[in-house]
Amino acid sequence: MQLLTIKLIRRQAMKQKNYLAAFPSAIVVMVAFLAAIFFANANPSFAASGKKSSAHSRTSAVEYTESQIKQLQSALTITEAQKPLWDNLTQVMRENAKEMDVLTKDRAEKAKTMNSVEHMKLHSQITEAHLAQLKKLIPPFEAFYNSQSDEQKKITDTLFRTGKYGKKHRKK
Repeated sequence: MQLLTIKLIRRQAMKQKNYLAAFPSAIVVMVAFLAAIFFANANPSFAASGKKSSAHSRTSAVEYTESQIKQLQSALTITEAQKPLWDNLTQVMRENAKEMDVLTKDRAEKAKTMNSVEHMKLHSQITEAHLAQLKKLIPPFEAFYNSQSDEQKKITDTLFRTGKYGKKHRKK
């Protein structure tokens, strides 16, 4: 009975360890996704691969956000009247990405020396930061969205829903 309990505890610890290792990468990807609002030709391969790689081979949230801003700007054909709203939105996106890069760098530096409680606290901090970023992002996004033409809204809705513009959905 005691051996069975030990095996169960080990199994749960391994699952938790895998979760804790994957969670920060998932948060970075999720924030990058939401910070960019919608992605055209998103490339989350480093997170989806499931492989651990060095921090140097990962794209920072700032770099990823910048590439997404460029793609979005070309897909949406932003008018001169919309430019101030777009600039405000992209400023918030950039600030959010910088903040997330700081948090993930902090996590990477401390990960090997943190105990379980410290890991949980850091994940809580990242989650709270993510929520704060979303709350900060919604008002400028809403203002920009409301300024769009019907055609732009259609493109925005497609990008937000699918991450793709002008591509047919695959049937499952």
